[in-house]
Amino acid sequence: MSMTPDQALRFASTFDKLAVNISQAVLGKPVAVRLVLTALFAEGHVLLEDTPGTGKTLLARALAATVDSTHNRIQFTPDLLPSDVTGTEIYNQKTGDFSYHRGPVFASIVLADEINRASPKTQSALLEVMEESQVTVDGKAHHVGRPFMVIATQNPIEQAGTYPLPEAQLDRFLIKTSIGFPDIAATVDILSGAAIRDRSAAIKPIISGAEAAKMAEMAATVHLEPAVLEYIARLAEATRTAAETRVGVSVRGGVALVRAARVLAAAQGRHYLIPDDVKALVGPVWAHRLILHPEVEFEGVTAESVLGRVLSQVPAPKERA
Repeated sequence: MSMTPDQALRFASTFDKLAVNISQAVLGKPVAVRLVLTALFAEGHVLLEDTPGTGKTLLARALAATVDSTHNRIQFTPDLLPSDVTGTEIYNQKTGDFSYHRGPVFASIVLADEINRASPKTQSALLEVMEESQVTVDGKAHHVGRPFMVIATQNPIEQAGTYPLPEAQLDRFLIKTSIGFPDIAATVDILSGAAIRDRSAAIKPIISGAEAAKMAEMAATVHLEPAVLEYIARLAEATRTAAETRVGVSVRGGVALVRAARVLAAAQGRHYLIPDDVKALVGPVWAHRLILHPEVEFEGVTAESVLGRVLSQVPAPKERA
């Protein structure tokens, strides 16, 4: 059953309220706020990569405060163990049995702060739960529930004591984006409220976790025109055949773009997908999935520039099939 026009309008109204609420804490960054909300309702995860002091952690806390559900923060450090994230079996001397104690990953919104500071073994502890929303310990699967979202942050300018995320881990993130520094007007507003230690503490919840899960289900019913799906497939194929790329966008990347674009369409009050939705999200959803040849990277070629050329070369559908 496809989304109706009335449902699309209600979705867009709620989406806008959530964005405005989060923007009370994260000033002057509407694009980043809407991208994180898009990932939430597409049931995906976000990687925020930016320099220190740009509000990465604040954005995650503001989202958790806006959605009235459980949330946890995990500070990733080199000595963090996988069991510190997922939980572990503990022996009970009274009963003589082992019981599972859940780790901090069991929450609706999980902030993985400075994820690249943990060892690869600990980073890999998130692979299963990010893909399948469950943790397997001693052969038993433990589901984390819905909604479930990981917001990971990392600092790109520090190299000492960090472990770069492998491609398999990066591919688990629906969106990778940065916040950047605010403009002058927003900076003045932030400075004028310097006495406020945590702007997210004043944010009131707008929806519950159950309502967020229902909105995700509703977004998944946005109508998909076959011509638009073929357009996405051609874009993905173009990234794989581009001379600059060693590895292009996989089928999983194409599915991720469809999921995110559906949310963007609903957030704009439409019950159907158009090529502009795809174009708007190609960068945030696909750039971190491309692996370029080292020699072209030395020449200054970026994943964003490759995607820009692909968008200019692959014609978008202009009418319904």
